[in-house]
Amino acid sequence: MKKILSYIYPVTKKIHSEISGALEITWYNGKKHLDSKNANYSYGSLQRILKIGLEKIDLTNTQKILILGMGGGSVIKTLRDDFDYHNHITAVDIDPIIIKIAKEEFDIIESKNLKIICEDAQLFMQLNSQKFDLIIIDLYIDVKVPSPFLELPFWQNICNAGSTILCNASLEEEDKKLENIISFLKRNQYETEKHEKINNTNTLLIANKNK
Repeated sequence: MKKILSYIYPVTKKIHSEISGALEITWYNGKKHLDSKNANYSYGSLQRILKIGLEKIDLTNTQKILILGMGGGSVIKTLRDDFDYHNHITAVDIDPIIIKIAKEEFDIIESKNLKIICEDAQLFMQLNSQKFDLIIIDLYIDVKVPSPFLELPFWQNICNAGSTILCNASLEEEDKKLENIISFLKRNQYETEKHEKINNTNTLLIANKNK
C-alpha cells in the first residue's frame, strides 16, 4: 500500500539514532530510500553516485570487497544487481540503528558472502589484518566526514589493506585535506583519479595500486 500511495505523495517514517540523528525512510514514486536530516544515506542520489564510481572500476578479478559506511546497504544491492558481483563483501557501520534499518527495511541480511560488522571504521581498520581487492569508503554523519577519516593514519591502514579504493569524498570545505590524501596515496604507489561534481554534487576518488 505504501508503495502505491508513494506515486501520489511521499510516505515517510521517522527514526531517531543516537549516532546519526534524525533519519527518514521514505517511499517516493514506488521506491524506498533512507535519508538523514540533510543528506541521502541510501537508495537515492548516493546510490547513483557510487554506481558511477563502480562503472570506472574493473571488478573482473575482485574476490573480496570491504565497505566502510554501509548505510542502508544500497551499494551492496548495486554490486549484486547491476554488476552481478556475488563474491564476498564485508560491510562495516558504526550505527546499530542503521544496520537494523538495512536489514528490516531493505533486506540486507548476512549470508555466507556478506558479513556485517557494527564497529567504528577507524577501529576496524586499526585491527584489520585482511587484504581486500576493493575498499569502498562512504563515511559520513549526516553531511560531515568525521575528522579521523581525513587524517593520514587512517589512510595508511587503508593502503595496507586495499588494492583498489573508491571513496565518496564530497569535501568541498576540506579540499586541502583531500589533496593531502591524494599525495599520500601517490607516495604509496597508487594511481589516483579525482572525479568532481558527480551527479552535480559529489567528488569521487578512485585509487589503484601499481602492480
